[in-house]
Amino acid sequence: MTDSSTSLHPAPSRSRAYPYYSSPAWKRFLLTREFAVVIALIIVAVGASTSIRKFSSPLTLGYLLLDATPILLIALPMTLILISAEIDLSVASIVGLSNVTLGALFDAGWPVELAALAALVLGILCGAINGLLVTVVGLPSLAVTIGTLALFRGIAVGILGTKSVVNFPEYWTTLTTSIFGKSGIPYVIVLVVILALAFVLLLHFTPFGRGIFAIGRNQEVAAFSGVKVQRTKFILFVLSGLVSALAGIYFTFRYGSARGDNAQGLELTVIAAVLLGGVSIFGGKGALHGVLAGVLLIGTLQSALRFVNVTSDVINIVVGALLVASIVSPSFFAWLKGKIPRAAKERASKAPANRG
Repeated sequence: MTDSSTSLHPAPSRSRAYPYYSSPAWKRFLLTREFAVVIALIIVAVGASTSIRKFSSPLTLGYLLLDATPILLIALPMTLILISAEIDLSVASIVGLSNVTLGALFDAGWPVELAALAALVLGILCGAINGLLVTVVGLPSLAVTIGTLALFRGIAVGILGTKSVVNFPEYWTTLTTSIFGKSGIPYVIVLVVILALAFVLLLHFTPFGRGIFAIGRNQEVAAFSGVKVQRTKFILFVLSGLVSALAGIYFTFRYGSARGDNAQGLELTVIAAVLLGGVSIFGGKGALHGVLAGVLLIGTLQSALRFVNVTSDVINIVVGALLVASIVSPSFFAWLKGKIPRAAKERASKAPANRG
């Protein structure tokens, strides 16, 4: 027999019991670390534009976006990898290897389009090597990608040595740096926007993306829930290799040269931007709009500091400080959030004794 009280008064949705979903939607969007990064970007950009002459010019905007493009590209798959509680430190070496591959094949007489396609295939292969070592062999991604970082960079340097390849077709070098009229926005940003939308849809609006979050929170639970954990991780590393190779091709045409040491150290800037954008180093948390804002925030800071003649060493210190702050701040605020209620309870427990 059916309980009439149950039918008359249905139980509330269990999902609303979670504190996150008990808040209004606007609060869940605005009171987040990602939105705070967006606000910080606006403040820094407005402050630099008002205090530094010519900072707000289209020329400055164009150079800022051109410099940020490879970081924006690589940050997209890196976000997904970090959310899955893995890491890929070999991205800059894949950029360098694809850069050298394109240059060496072009120097050997290949058409530039075919050489670029070969560089993309090589990037996929590099990502597959990382993915196989992590998912099939079972090695930690940190150890694997530190090793392949050195391996891929060594191959890149070995292909060209101290030689540089230049004189790429003017059509491609001009196309890479061209802007829309007097707006200061480069053509290449169209590619960045298309890829960003694709990754946003993949991460936030598909079962595959929900599986990435599940893996980052608890890999075993995700596996029991039907998520193909190893296959998902393998795909993420392949995507990372592919997009890193694409960034390497852009790097080649942007600077008009191929060298074995190109893009060295770029992985640290990418990881700093991703963590600054709200992605947890422990996995399971993050949003791409925060990451994109984090990349642009670091790029704006670097550009503004260069305008006031700050040395590259000091700029690296600032980026490093931001990286440390982005890692430490979640733990600090969690500690603070727990400490305040405890202090209130202690005061409440002592209040009757004091009145007595």
